[in-house]
Amino acid sequence: MIDESKFCFIICTNDDLQLEECTLYINLLHIPEGYRTELITIKDAPSMTSGYNKGMRSTDAKYKIYLHQDSFIVEPFFLDKLLELFRQDKSIGMAGTLGTEHLSRDGVMWHEDRCGNVYLLNQHEGSRIELLTQGYREVEALDGLLMATQYDLPWREDIFQGWHFYDVSQCMEFRRAGYKVVVPGQEKNWVIHSCGICSLWQYEDNRRLLLQTYPEIGS
Repeated sequence: MIDESKFCFIICTNDDLQLEECTLYINLLHIPEGYRTELITIKDAPSMTSGYNKGMRSTDAKYKIYLHQDSFIVEPFFLDKLLELFRQDKSIGMAGTLGTEHLSRDGVMWHEDRCGNVYLLNQHEGSRIELLTQGYREVEALDGLLMATQYDLPWREDIFQGWHFYDVSQCMEFRRAGYKVVVPGQEKNWVIHSCGICSLWQYEDNRRLLLQTYPEIGS
């Protein structure tokens, strides 16, 4: 049975210090009346997709927030705002703080303009972020720093077995299933993403798999 009054935070982690800071912010969040929260951490997962699938299967929460260990939620009423968003439109399947309306043909998110509001400590060169302060905007893909869902679809661990393009893949799966993927307006940023230099191991292999799996990208 799905528990419609529960939020679950799911985090893949390999750094205890970052996880401690991430959970510190989670513990400071306001919890809507009648709701409760849960935290699931997956240590040393072989891939983001396998870790997220494990977390998804381990909870009965309706609302799941897949979060990077270096993403710190600084909006105290984040859960209230997320709940309001999902309630106002049942066709919204997934939401995040940063995304792009149209992916470039190469599948790389920051090769096109993005929208949303997030404090990035390490901005990608060449990418422009349009500040979105009201309503919500439907997007083709979300940045994986935070991905919140009100429905469950399996993460494609059968295809993506590393740490790249899992986020774009899941957005494509939700869109194929008929759900909206959106970025809500944020008058002030909801999240600080303390992203450092990430490994590009298997990056190109996964990018090619993405384009093979989802030929609609860039069309």
